[in-house]
Amino acid sequence: MKSLSIKLIFASLFTAFCVQAASVYQSSEDFISQAFAGPMPKAKVYWLEDSDKLVIEDILAHKFNKMRLRYWLQQGETVWILEEIGKESPITVGIHVKDKAIVQTKVLVYRESRGDEVRHEFFTDQFKQARLTEEHQLDRKIDGITGATLSVRALTKLSRIALYLDDKVNKP
Repeated sequence: MKSLSIKLIFASLFTAFCVQAASVYQSSEDFISQAFAGPMPKAKVYWLEDSDKLVIEDILAHKFNKMRLRYWLQQGETVWILEEIGKESPITVGIHVKDKAIVQTKVLVYRESRGDEVRHEFFTDQFKQARLTEEHQLDRKIDGITGATLSVRALTKLSRIALYLDDKVNKP
């Protein structure tokens, strides 16, 4: 009995130590509402074509298994809520695009144990007015943060994807 109790205590402590709590900085709904003047538009769905998946997989440098993505569109402006793994856990990011340039990039939920400096405006402001080149790269260099390299890469990749998708849904 005593041995079982000790095992349960150690198992509980191990689980509590290993499970990383998510830091929620802003809800998706609040980010979307803040991006658009007036009432929040209804979510739309973009069905990914094979060519889209190839571009996204090239940007991410790994397989992308989704068939569709939700986005919000109002008067040519789009908002994308996207996720990418930093080192071990997904980072949820809101990206607002207008006139083929990023208006705002914001970390909504951060689940990693380190590297959360990417949530601060001193970092995310670097993405403002960034555009996508024909090679699907950002038109500017994003300065990294020591100790947050994988998180920096994740936000950069998601920004590239948001700009690519914005171009797809805003074709004349």
